[in-house]
Amino acid sequence: MSAPNESALNEASLLQALQSVVDPNTGQDFVTTRQIKNLRIQGSDAKRVSFDVELAYPAASQFDSLRAALTAAARQLPGVGEVGITLSSKIIAHAVQRGVQLLPGVKNIIAVASGKGGVGKSTTAANLALALAAEGATVGLLDADIYGPSQPLMMGVSGQPESLDGKLMEPMRAHGLQLNSIGFLVAEDQAMVWRGPMATQALEQLLRQTRWQDLDYLVVDMPPGTGDIQLTLSQRVPVTGAVIVTTPQDIALIDAKKGLKMFEKVGVPILGLVENMAVHVCSQCGHAEHIFGAEGGQKMAASYSIAYLGGLPLDIRIRQQADAGCPTVVAEPESELAAIYKSMARQVAVKIAAQAKDYSAKFPTISISKNT
Repeated sequence: MSAPNESALNEASLLQALQSVVDPNTGQDFVTTRQIKNLRIQGSDAKRVSFDVELAYPAASQFDSLRAALTAAARQLPGVGEVGITLSSKIIAHAVQRGVQLLPGVKNIIAVASGKGGVGKSTTAANLALALAAEGATVGLLDADIYGPSQPLMMGVSGQPESLDGKLMEPMRAHGLQLNSIGFLVAEDQAMVWRGPMATQALEQLLRQTRWQDLDYLVVDMPPGTGDIQLTLSQRVPVTGAVIVTTPQDIALIDAKKGLKMFEKVGVPILGLVENMAVHVCSQCGHAEHIFGAEGGQKMAASYSIAYLGGLPLDIRIRQQADAGCPTVVAEPESELAAIYKSMARQVAVKIAAQAKDYSAKFPTISISKNT
């Protein structure tokens, strides 16, 4: 869109100029989507222009580039002097499965799932949670793998949660996240020899008896598979959307498709697919090799018309950093690997922002009393 030729600087001409800036995450401009607030024009000669931009998703790492683009657009107009822009994110609760109530203190729940173990689901869940937090959101991470909890090790946290009222557990804290896991409540070498109903009950207690504190997102590291526990959780937990993790290998893709179908059956939107171990690049010679196959995740995403969030290489640093209790996004926040996780996190948040809002909190509570 060309810049206006009007000599008079006014709100209409300024909005027209700002409309030329497109949000790289949504493909829409900020004027049409009504994300520009409190626009002010002050002064006489070189006028000061100021306004706020309110995003519906976290994107702190992009604030500088967005501010620069909007400033340049405003300065196309004659008479514009100083430009002041305040960027922020306002994240709201979105709709979940029909008949399932939202969790107190949690706006949105993201389930990270895989059809089978060993595809890097827990590492992905940890880094996605950290990436959302790095982008400016308040984030929690629930380790839902009762039989094989791994988040205490990956987050470098030990000890037991406190309870201030004898009813609810306080979440553990690490790297800016609120955490809970069965791993905080049992010894590291203790085997959880529980049948499905007991494990499901334990997980529901972890979810509902933790005093989550004003979370924009709660990332749930789901147990691998599509059995009774996973199905029960996807029906009872108010999930905003699910992320499927797989490798390019055919055997992993078969099980990933089962996980995808499980969420579809219970009405949970699929936010996208992450392809782990997509390629290995030799640290010595730079040779790239597709050890587990090539583009299997991309093809699956295209086949099921879901978003391909991106591919991660088979990189020793991802494993080393997770084992050391400091996952990639916090260990090397400026690295190419961290940038991939942040890109995935933004895509997930943008997809959630585009979903229907939750209005259940606005409905009045109806009580029936018996007249005597």
